[in-house]
Amino acid sequence: MRRSAPAMLALLSLVFGAQAAAEVSEPGDYRRSDYRAPTPATLAGAHVLTTDEAVALWRDGEAVFVDVLPRAPKPDNLPEGTIWHPARRDAIPGSVWLADTGYGDLAPQTERYFTEGLAKASGGDRAHPLVFYCQRNCWMSWNAARRAIAMGYTSVAWYPDGTDGWSQAGQPLQPHEPQ
Repeated sequence: MRRSAPAMLALLSLVFGAQAAAEVSEPGDYRRSDYRAPTPATLAGAHVLTTDEAVALWRDGEAVFVDVLPRAPKPDNLPEGTIWHPARRDAIPGSVWLADTGYGDLAPQTERYFTEGLAKASGGDRAHPLVFYCQRNCWMSWNAARRAIAMGYTSVAWYPDGTDGWSQAGQPLQPHEPQ
């Protein structure tokens, strides 16, 4: 079977692209740029969840799911009087949305928001199971889970497929608002 050069290049890029994504290693610190890129398969100190494991935890109801997807800001250049509605976010039902807390560097007020949000979500129990997610190939949830570990949370899970994997598995999503 003969393949055209463009078809062969496409096939090779799929094979080597998938291999490169699987070989992303954990950085020594938080990711601070290119947040929508392949993520590592691991996160030291956290349990990395498959979709089946995430669904089981969600059904069990014991873990708090924490969405860290940034909320799109209102554009600065809108003409006066323009009505602006933020984009709808559909997420795993029952999740806590701590928007903008997955960046590599957090402003002091955002760090306080994250700290207070986790304390409220966990009932002040640093051993309470927390599951961090965003979207597939998004470093925001990896950063947030790592930050929670650094804060002393001991039952941290990271769900790297996020809402993409969740919806592809036929699981429900619901609209929600940031805390």
